[in-house]
Amino acid sequence: MAGRGKLIAVIGDEDTCTGFLLGGIGELNKNRKPNFLVVEKDTSITEIEETFKSFLARNDIGIILINQFVAEMIRHAIDAHMQSIPAVLEIPSKEHPYDASKDSILRRAKGMFSAEDFR
Repeated sequence: MAGRGKLIAVIGDEDTCTGFLLGGIGELNKNRKPNFLVVEKDTSITEIEETFKSFLARNDIGIILINQFVAEMIRHAIDAHMQSIPAVLEIPSKEHPYDASKDSILRRAKGMFSAEDFR
């Protein structure tokens, strides 16, 4: 891993994953595990959570992008993640617009600053 940057991982619907894969983020690690999970109607919450936790444990991943509607399914696991790397970012999907009030990472970041900090 020396001399290489960290990867972006994606957990999302087919359109989201396809877009990022076309953008070139697709990789397999030395154990032949991909850095993405396409969430379909029949994907279990257990599989989503296990994949999320496996991405957290990988030292080659720096950012995890997750569709917000998928993040809602495993909110407890996302809220338990306290490290800055890998960063977890909730993103919208084609079918589900972004709702800032549901984003626990954004709420946590807002709590770090007050209005006085920006004057």
